[in-house]
Amino acid sequence: MGTESSPFDSIRHIPLFYDHTDSQRSALNLILTLRPEWRESQGTVEFVRFTDGITNTLLKAINKLPGLSSAEIDNESVLLRAYGKGTDVLIDREKESLAHNLLARHHLAPPLLARFENGLLYKYISGSVCSPVDLRRPEIWHGVASRLGEWHATLPISSISSTCPTPSQLSPNNKRASVVAMANLTPGMPVPNVWTTMLKWIDALPTSTTAERSRRDTLQRELEWLTKLLGDTPGIGGENALVFAHCDLLSGNVIIEPTDTESTSASRRSSQSEGSEDEDLAKTSATVSFIDYEYATPAPAAFDIANHFAEWGGFDCDFTVLPTRSVRRSFLREYLRSYSLHRHRTYQDSELDELFEQVDKFRGVPGFYWGIWALIQAQISLIDFDYASYAEIRLGEYWAWKRESTGDRVKGGEEMPVREKRWAQLE
Repeated sequence: MGTESSPFDSIRHIPLFYDHTDSQRSALNLILTLRPEWRESQGTVEFVRFTDGITNTLLKAINKLPGLSSAEIDNESVLLRAYGKGTDVLIDREKESLAHNLLARHHLAPPLLARFENGLLYKYISGSVCSPVDLRRPEIWHGVASRLGEWHATLPISSISSTCPTPSQLSPNNKRASVVAMANLTPGMPVPNVWTTMLKWIDALPTSTTAERSRRDTLQRELEWLTKLLGDTPGIGGENALVFAHCDLLSGNVIIEPTDTESTSASRRSSQSEGSEDEDLAKTSATVSFIDYEYATPAPAAFDIANHFAEWGGFDCDFTVLPTRSVRRSFLREYLRSYSLHRHRTYQDSELDELFEQVDKFRGVPGFYWGIWALIQAQISLIDFDYASYAEIRLGEYWAWKRESTGDRVKGGEEMPVREKRWAQLE
């Protein structure tokens, strides 16, 4: 009897590697394997390198055939994304491919064309990449809120997760340390999830020195404390405690779609608007899409939203430009409108109040999440980026939030940190 193939196996696989030290040759081999009809015209094949990310290599393959317009060339272009060295410890590549395929079926991602030994090939979608400054433009964040509401309302997490057993349900044959740890951390919840992802990352931290072991143990205790505090956060309207979350909505992963698409979608959204201010904003709202799904995993909606807000400051972590209370509330109003539209329901003002408070409680978690991530990247990455300093800044966000939330900062007579001060600002 044959074995049933998994959805992952159904994705075309090209048994070649992208070589970072021989980019042109290895990339060309991959593209010509995918597009054999380009072999006769390979002299007009070019690669455009994107440098927005700090983990992977992203190349756009174009074939400048004579007689084609720029739009026609773009329509045939392919994106090649090669994974950074050692990042398999951080990212489940099979889950990423399944997530991409699911999103493409829902018309929320470009078609996935193939996977290769250390990356993916997918269709290029025209549009402009956001910068951190763009994220702070009302027409952009309005579009992000609308698109994120659609993601959370429509995408099933079952394709990228399974149910975690409770400790009592574990069989003697299934008592691997990792499974036991997940069962103890998030019993009965879908796994992997944002909490078990952090657990996996903490387990991967270096422990060669006493200081490293002490830091790992501290982070493990903090994760347990955080999960007990926020792990049972309810979903919107009592449903979907965990949603299909992007978990990496930095500016470079937000694409502004072309204007003709924007006007159609903005018109559709404006019909759902309430109040003149929201209505005016909806009419000028951009239509955006999200790319790069390597960190997509089940998570509370409040985490995905708080994580996006943290990215308004970019890699420089400029805390002075994070969204104020009034902007966050407007963002969440549009998010809930979109979420409810796609769930065929009506949201209540009480749900807006509840989600606002949830996002407020989660504001320190992204710093914890990316701080751990950066500690690992500092050990494995070949990319010229100061991950060690970035880790300290992001973990500093978490510790500042914790001292604020527990009252220790006030008790110590310390001044409120810039990030916390900005977060508390009304306008």
